[in-house]
Amino acid sequence: MQEERTDLLMESLNLNPSDVVVDLGAGTGYFSFPMATKVPDGKVLAVDIQPEMLAIIEHRTANYGVPNVETVLASECDPSLEASSADVVLLVDAYHEFSCPLEVMAGVAASLKPGGRVLLVEYRGEDPTIGIKPLHTMTLAQAEKEMAAVGLALTSVSDELPKQHLMTFQKKEHVID
Repeated sequence: MQEERTDLLMESLNLNPSDVVVDLGAGTGYFSFPMATKVPDGKVLAVDIQPEMLAIIEHRTANYGVPNVETVLASECDPSLEASSADVVLLVDAYHEFSCPLEVMAGVAASLKPGGRVLLVEYRGEDPTIGIKPLHTMTLAQAEKEMAAVGLALTSVSDELPKQHLMTFQKKEHVID
């Protein structure tokens, strides 16, 4: 069984061609480049705290002629995103690594356009058979509690991915109870 299914994840994102998508914790752009093809009239902001990772993305962007991927250097406690600028923020196996999760997620919440979504992908903490150290997993309850602290409400959960939750959050004022 594959641990990560990028194909399933890309299908599950429901991106619009003009979306501004943030890949938070982009690393080398593993998700940034597939998302860029889904938003030909929009852009992907590849955000990371490591300049070396962003340099790799910039090199790949230039070499492969991908004009709609832009890099953003963040700090450990600030995602460096403009207010009301993002339609979708994707975090894949990154959130649990944050030194300042509350501050980063407050910045993420502020970056969302009205109706914007945060897509959080983390290994299922409820499943002891996952084979990942508990430090690198999250339960739904934990994610829901931590996102609520910055005004985000859980709107859906998909367990299509073999070992990870795909959790969707929106600002509470945009959630219909």
